Amino acid sequence: MSRIGKKPIPIPKGVTVKIEGNTVMVQGPKGKLETPLPSGITMEQKDGNLVAIRPDDAHAAVHGLARALVNNAVEGVTKGWTRDLEIVGIGYRAEMKGKGMVVFSLGYSHPIEYPLPTGVDCAVDAKLTKLTLNGIDRQKVGQVAAEMRSLRPPDPYKNKGVRYAGERLKKKVGKTGAK
Repeated sequence: MSRIGKKPIPIPKGVTVKIEGNTVMVQGPKGKLETPLPSGITMEQKDGNLVAIRPDDAHAAVHGLARALVNNAVEGVTKGWTRDLEIVGIGYRAEMKGKGMVVFSLGYSHPIEYPLPTGVDCAVDAKLTKLTLNGIDRQKVGQVAAEMRSLRPPDPYKNKGVRYAGERLKKKVGKTGAK
């Protein structure tokens, strides 16, 4: 029994939804997205809401998934998605180079240039240690944030590196020195 799959998705004002086969096209004030549906799941528009329908219990595993993907698309074209990253470490920083390039200095012998994909925008604060990623596609924003974090993941001993904002890290104890 999918509780998430049964929930209707409210369609806000200014958002148009078009269902063609197993693709749902959502258009809103921030842009437009296409979401493919898993096979067997259909979407229906009923009095201002979208409802995910499955034919039988064989498709129960993807019922909630399909509803969540379409809900993320609807929320993305209305509010958008953001992901915040923090850079911790002496001399570690990021800066924008042009419109679609982020340059990281993360303690390596060379700076790392990361080209932003289309649909994802980045803003760097004045201290050059906080990044904010924005976009309408939740998957794309999360993927870019994960790739940026993987350039220098947080070190468990010194807690230096690129991390998500609010990420709690478990600090390990280093070697026990001579007394």
